[in-house]
Order: sequence, then structure tokens, then C-alpha cells
Amino acid sequence: MSDFGSVVYTSADGVGTIEFEHPASNSLPEKLLEDIANCIDSAGIDDDCTVIVLRSAGNRAFCAGASFDELMAIENEEQGLAFFSGFSKVILAIRRSPKFVICRIQGKAVGGGVGIAAAADYALATNRSSVKLSELAIGIGPFVVGPAVERKMGLSAFQSLAIDATQWYSAQWALEHGLYAQVLSTTEELDSEINRLATALAKSSPAAMSELKKASWHGTDHWEELLPERAAISGKLVLSEFTRHAIEAFKSK
Repeated sequence: MSDFGSVVYTSADGVGTIEFEHPASNSLPEKLLEDIANCIDSAGIDDDCTVIVLRSAGNRAFCAGASFDELMAIENEEQGLAFFSGFSKVILAIRRSPKFVICRIQGKAVGGGVGIAAAADYALATNRSSVKLSELAIGIGPFVVGPAVERKMGLSAFQSLAIDATQWYSAQWALEHGLYAQVLSTTEELDSEINRLATALAKSSPAAMSELKKASWHGTDHWEELLPERAAISGKLVLSEFTRHAIEAFKSK
């Protein structure tokens, strides 16, 4: 595993798989976010790919969200906008892809990881896949991922996650509120079910799936402007003394 993380795309039998990894619990620095977005765009025009599976490496955390080291390195609003735009780029890439994106959530998801799971067209998880939107606890707020989470789970569930920012919510709770389509007992069962679904979708009509995806994402055209605007809010807030102290406190735990 690289110290800087990596994103790898493979394709077989109509299934395109994008796997990201980072040694810090699959956290997402700006470069990895950009690579994931680019991979989703590339898979969207790959004739050998009919359905996309998005996953992270390993059998523990799915995604720890933003890289704290990069957050602490942000020195101005322009850098803040660039960093948080990474999450918006991934969400928008999923939105505009003509192909279904299935997300494999094998473990805990935090912050931006929850946003990616929410943006996916279909997310499957294990019973270890609890979720938390911790942004407010460090003085930022889940502005970029908020529209994706609210779209998938509804305003009430989003507010619960966003306001009670130190609380872990169970995989069963996420299933009951629509974030996950299925929750499996083990990683092996998770992978078996993803393989079954992806194999079936790979044999389905690409045109029909594309039209169904368009219908499912109806009313989100304004996200192309909304998410960058939200990224600018986070990029400004991350410069506050509150956020600096909060991140240092989290890192020292």
C-alpha cells in the first residue's frame, strides 16, 4: 500500500471496478478524490464496462473522510475551495455517469465517505458499516455531501447525522433510512451479493439503465453550481481557529 494512496480501475465481463486505498483508514486527500472522479468519468465511456463498482481496499474502514493532514495544510480560501471541491467532483461524476455506480461499504464511513455512499446509485454494506457526519464537531459542517445525503435519506435523517456529529449511527439505522440497500453479515457475503448484482446488471440493457438513472437523478441539474458553492463555504470555515484546534485534538487522540 502506497503512503500516498492509490486508485485502480479494472474491467472484466462488463463490470468496471474502481478501488481506492489510503493507509490512514482510506481517508481521501485531494489527489485521490480527483483520481476517483476521473476514473468514474473514464468508466462511463468505457465500452467494455456496463456497470461500475466503487470500493475501497481492505476489510476495515470504508472511508475516514477528509485527510486531516491536508485540512491542516490549507492556508487560504482558494486552497480550501480546491480541497473540498474534490468531494463535489466525485459526487458529480457519479451523478453524470450514464452507468449505475454500486458502492461496496465494508466498514465504517465518516464524512465524505458517507457522501460517496449516498451518491452511489446502490450501496451495499456489512453490519460493521456504521456512519458518522463528524464535520460540525470540527467547525465545518457537511455542506458538500449534504445534498447527496439528504436526497438519499431525507431531511430528517440528514439532520440527525449532521447535528449529532459525534454519534455513530449503526448500519441497521442506515439501512432503515435508505442509505444502504442491503446490509450483509460478513464481507464474504457482501462480495458475493455485489458480484451477483453486478453480473446481472452487466447483462442488462445499457440504454435502459441509462434512462432509469437519468430519471432517478431528476431535479439535480443545479448541483453543478450548488456543490462548488458549498465547497467554498467549507473552504472558508476550515481556516478558523476553532477548526484548527478541533483537528489537532482529534489527531492527538
